Amino acid sequence: MAFDARREDYQRLGLRFARSLDGMDAEQAARAFATFGMRFAREHDTLPQTDSDRAFHLVAHAAQLIDYELPFVELDRANEIIEEGHRTLDEALALDSHCYDALRMLEASRGPSFEDFLSTLIQRVDEVRDWCDLQRSEVTGDPSDERTRLALDLAQRPYLRWLATMCDQALICGHNLQALEFGRRALEVDPRDQAGVSLTMLYAYAKLEQADELEEFLRERREQGHGIGERNAWLLIARTALAYKRYDMPAAREHLSTLIASYANADYALVRQIELYAGVFSRQVVIPQSEDEVILALSEAMPLLEEGADPRGKGSFSNWVLFETTRQHPEAMLMAMAEQRQFGQEDQT
Repeated sequence: MAFDARREDYQRLGLRFARSLDGMDAEQAARAFATFGMRFAREHDTLPQTDSDRAFHLVAHAAQLIDYELPFVELDRANEIIEEGHRTLDEALALDSHCYDALRMLEASRGPSFEDFLSTLIQRVDEVRDWCDLQRSEVTGDPSDERTRLALDLAQRPYLRWLATMCDQALICGHNLQALEFGRRALEVDPRDQAGVSLTMLYAYAKLEQADELEEFLRERREQGHGIGERNAWLLIARTALAYKRYDMPAAREHLSTLIASYANADYALVRQIELYAGVFSRQVVIPQSEDEVILALSEAMPLLEEGADPRGKGSFSNWVLFETTRQHPEAMLMAMAEQRQFGQEDQT
């Protein structure tokens, strides 16, 4: 559902290191590779690598700064992190002008608007695809070999992330049919959906009020062996929104109750509705079925939460979620109010 930049950095250099051992006998190679983890952690620069490897290492560092540190720091430190992240990505592009992850991340943070960012992504997507296809064509080895499969996969990932970002941005901009189109393109390339575009597509179906089409999409994914779990947060939020839009309140309450029962502290998250800083490398990596996962799903659901009003004038879908969660779990609102008071006291001191 998401790409881990640090893990990918490890995979890239691990693959290159393993290939540097070709020609050794099996026992020697095994002993040599046993040192890789320590050298990666402590002596990264001593490992065999190219400029593209060095550029991606910088991308991984920038991703750690921007996606995982920036959301949790004070404003003065945030500005420092942003500047360091930009410098790191600029350095990556100086090393490798085809480091499309660095280019995409810089565009995300420097673009004047969501629409302009989406336009840039669309204009250059074929260029990214062609470059990744070229990298794949240069991979040698038996396609059934694990190392060859990994090399082919790594070469394709910048294009997958580019398409996934297009899908996300289209949803944010309200271009829901485009979001579905970009998502389908990514799934054609990678049916496993490592980028998690299927989750974004669920929200696009909900925005379009296409409940039947959403269920058909789920059926197709199951038949392909890549089904989305019935207790997945993105799916439950999408189904709740669809039921709310057609004023089927019993169904909306049922889906919301299932969401609350499926995740620890989901009621608290539904009351707070915090919007996280969107990851620029990829969707943030979280533990499946964790509280962080439901917080992430809610943050990405802002285009859904901010719209709609029921016939009784209760306002947006967001307000209904807050009202209904509080009705079912009043202790969640009490916890949120206590936290708000605590932060208010800390701000005064």
